[in-house]
Amino acid sequence: MLLTLDDFEPAARRRLPRPLFGYISGAAETGTAQKDNRTALDAWRLVPTVLRGVEGRTAATTLLGDDYTAPFGIAPMGISALMARDGDIALARAAATVGIPFVLSGSSLTPMERVIDANPDSWFQAYLPGEDERIRALLTRVRHAGFRTLVLTADTAVLANRENNLRAGFSTPLRITPRLLWDFAIRPRWVLGTFLPTLMQGMPHFENSFATRGAPIISKQAARDFGRKDHLSWRHLSLMRDLWPGKLVLKGVVHPDDVARARAAGCDGVILSNHGGRQLDHAISPLRVLPEARRQAQDMALMIDGGIRRGTDVIKALALGADMVFVGRPFLYAATLGREPAVAMAAEILRSEVHRNLGLLGLRSLSEIGPEILHRV
Repeated sequence: MLLTLDDFEPAARRRLPRPLFGYISGAAETGTAQKDNRTALDAWRLVPTVLRGVEGRTAATTLLGDDYTAPFGIAPMGISALMARDGDIALARAAATVGIPFVLSGSSLTPMERVIDANPDSWFQAYLPGEDERIRALLTRVRHAGFRTLVLTADTAVLANRENNLRAGFSTPLRITPRLLWDFAIRPRWVLGTFLPTLMQGMPHFENSFATRGAPIISKQAARDFGRKDHLSWRHLSLMRDLWPGKLVLKGVVHPDDVARARAAGCDGVILSNHGGRQLDHAISPLRVLPEARRQAQDMALMIDGGIRRGTDVIKALALGADMVFVGRPFLYAATLGREPAVAMAAEILRSEVHRNLGLLGLRSLSEIGPEILHRV
C-alpha cells in the first residue's frame, strides 16, 4: 500500500532496473551527507497546543508572488524521462494539477518547450559553465520558452564521486554492457512501458543543458558537457541578474555568508541544499544552518531541500525559517509507478499530512508556525 512518501521507494525498486534505481537513490561516497539530512530533521520534536479551534485551517501559501496549495514543491531531477515515460511532463502536469511548484532540471531529456506547454508555471533550473556567451544563449532560450523563474545550481563546480552509481552499473555517458542489458531485461514492465516507447522517439539527448540540443545519453560528449563548471563565479551570477528579467533563485547554498551574498547580488530567493547528499560527502545538512540563513536572507525568499518525507518534516523546516521546501526522490519514484496520477497522489499524501499536522499542533495557518513549536532533542 502507498500510504506515505517512503512507500514509493521500495515499489520503485521493484519496477526499475538496478542501475536506474541506484542513480536515483544513491549519494556521494559514504552517503554521510544524505544520512545527515534525516538526522538533522529527527533531532527536533514538536510541541502542540490544544483547544485552539482549528476547523478552518489551511496549508496554502504564497511564494515569489504566486499562490500554492501547500508549502512544498517538486525539486529538479535529471534524466527523469529515462525513469518514467515522459517523466518530466508527468511531474510538471501533476504539480499543476495539485497547485505546487515544479522545477525542470537542466539535465533533463525533454525539451523545455514541451514542459512549459504542460505547465506554464514551471521553473527552470540551469547547470551553467562560466562562459558568458553560453549563459547569454541559454537565458535567451529559457526566456523565449516562457519561463518566469530561473534557478542556478551552484554546487556542481566539480563532478562528484558517485561511486555507488558505478557499482550499480550507471554512468554518464550510459555504457551499454551485457550486465546493463540483463538488468534491463529482468524489468519487462519498465522496458515495455518506458524504455521502448522512449526509444521509438529516438535516442534520448540532454535537451536543455545549453541553448542548442545536447549530446545523446550514450555519447562520450555528454560527460564533457557536464564537466566544465569549475570557473563559474559570482560575476556570472551578476551577469545572469542583469540579463534575466524574471525571478532569479540560487540553489546549492549551505553557507549563511553565501545567502547574504546572493541577496546582495539581487537574487529573489535561495534554495539551501547539499544536493541530496549527491555532491560533497559529509556536507552539512541545510537544515542545520537554516536559522542563521534566515537571518541573512532577511526578506528574500528562503527555500530548502534534503531528506523531507513527512508533513512533520515540512513543518519543522518552516518553523526554523524556510518559506518553502522541495522534495525530489519520492516524486520521481511515484512517476515511475504511475506517471502523473501517482505523482499527484504522492503530493496529496504530503499535503494532507501538513494539513492534519497543523490541526494537531493547534495551528490554523502556516503563518502561525514559529520556533516556539520546536524542542531540540
